[in-house]
Amino acid sequence: MKKEYLELTRLIERLHRRFLDLLRAELNRLGIRDINSVQALLLANIGAEEIAIRDLVERGYYQGSNVSYNIKKLAEMGYLNQERSAHDRRSVSIRLTEKALGVVGEIRELEQRIASQLGEHEVGSTEIDNVCHALRRVERTWTDYVHYGRA
Repeated sequence: MKKEYLELTRLIERLHRRFLDLLRAELNRLGIRDINSVQALLLANIGAEEIAIRDLVERGYYQGSNVSYNIKKLAEMGYLNQERSAHDRRSVSIRLTEKALGVVGEIRELEQRIASQLGEHEVGSTEIDNVCHALRRVERTWTDYVHYGRA
């Protein structure tokens, strides 16, 4: 089990990097050169909703300084609108512009193409469901360890 667990952790890291490579290749194919793959993934994670920056950090997607830098750059390039909360001036909400929604739409189409290709290679939804279930269990275990320490 230890060997398999170590392979799993390395695979998760490699898959994340490979997914960023996939996004970078798609951005290049589309002629989008002003944002990088991490920023494109950030836009996709925001989606169509208006969200407070702190909620992105709390969801566990990003570290505070990393998300702040990327949000500043995305706003400067016309991908995000920012608005301070009327109730709490420290809180900033963001939402995607039409320009960003176009990029997110392209990412969603890419995801659909990749999902179709997996189906053609006989990777069924049951198999993907099993992998997702196992990864959620790993995530919960890691989260519990971070919050509560050793069991």
